[in-house]
Amino acid sequence: MSSALKRKAQSPVPEAKSPTVQSPKGQAKSPTPGPASPTPGPASTTPGPASPTPGPVSPPAAQSDEPTELLPGAHWGELHVPDDNDSTLGDSDVESSTASISSTILQYRTIKGRTYHNDAVSDTEYWGPNDAKAMEVMDIYHHAMTLILDEKLYTAPLSKDIKNALDVGTGTGLWAIDFADEFPNCTVIGTDISPIQPSWVPPNLQFNIDDATREWTYQPDFFDYIHIRWLCGTIKDWTSLYKEAYKCLKPGGWIEHMDGEVNAVCLDGTMPKDSATYQWGQLWTEIQRKTGVIFTMINSGCMENGIKEAGFTNIQIEDFLAPTSPWPTDEKQRQIGLYQSVALMTDVEGFLTYFFGQVMGWADNEMANFAASLRREYKECKIHANIKWRVVRAQKPLDA
Repeated sequence: MSSALKRKAQSPVPEAKSPTVQSPKGQAKSPTPGPASPTPGPASTTPGPASPTPGPVSPPAAQSDEPTELLPGAHWGELHVPDDNDSTLGDSDVESSTASISSTILQYRTIKGRTYHNDAVSDTEYWGPNDAKAMEVMDIYHHAMTLILDEKLYTAPLSKDIKNALDVGTGTGLWAIDFADEFPNCTVIGTDISPIQPSWVPPNLQFNIDDATREWTYQPDFFDYIHIRWLCGTIKDWTSLYKEAYKCLKPGGWIEHMDGEVNAVCLDGTMPKDSATYQWGQLWTEIQRKTGVIFTMINSGCMENGIKEAGFTNIQIEDFLAPTSPWPTDEKQRQIGLYQSVALMTDVEGFLTYFFGQVMGWADNEMANFAASLRREYKECKIHANIKWRVVRAQKPLDA
């Protein structure tokens, strides 16, 4: 079964490609040779993003001083920005149904009209809604991330006879569905804290409601492959999560984590520090400082450092610069930029509502003006910004 958005990007005239940074870092030799080409969670009935209840906020984490370049919410509240919130993809809803689970889990929390996972499932703070609009964003990002990897679902050198695979933080389940189709003899498990996955799936796939931040209950040395993707802003202690993955992975098995950095990269000086695109990274970095939840997934080095500390070897790293909007002239990069910009413009408010309101204390008009400013910048394509995505893959030693 392929995802609703899984269509190949059209390819007119290639030209000046948006830079791709590649930094393979082999560490400690491992059981198998290096990379080839190409979401962890426990096994209970509770998923892994975080809790959007207006209640108390996580205690401040001891990090660096407050950023001096951060603009306050009042800056955006004073602006007169016309809100041209038109999605390139229209208003189509993403159809989904839930697996058989307790009705309690379906009693979602609501903040400013958006629904979030039930606190009975996880006591973690997670910023993302789980309603139809948010699910549409997840599906668009799924396609964008596969385009970044040249239409591949993974980069680890997996054999075709793997038996068990885990997708941590599966979201709408599109990656898990496509992976299960590609590996029909492998049992695939997708975990999440929201039951938003479809029920019509390949026979070798199952979805569990599970919180990846709690102790995993899968048997040790069970999985051949553990996949984690786009869990930015969901985890405080990545090393602990990787240690759970290490425990449940077979010796010689692979873990692969792909995630993006919140601070945009601009190589031609077109991103002013008072632009919404630049401030986006500043704001999420400040939220990380206040809550301890990691948003600077690449700049902090949390992925490769946590994976190494958990005991994995043969660690390999690949970095990709993906445009935030369709500003490049190269057709492939333009397509990636289109999908990334459409994903964000479809539901900017879904990214902002919880943490910007609960942690940063922004008023509704401040969030609305910031969202409108960001949408305008993405549509104008005058700022040539990129999101840096990183893939880290590693193995559990054969003698573990």
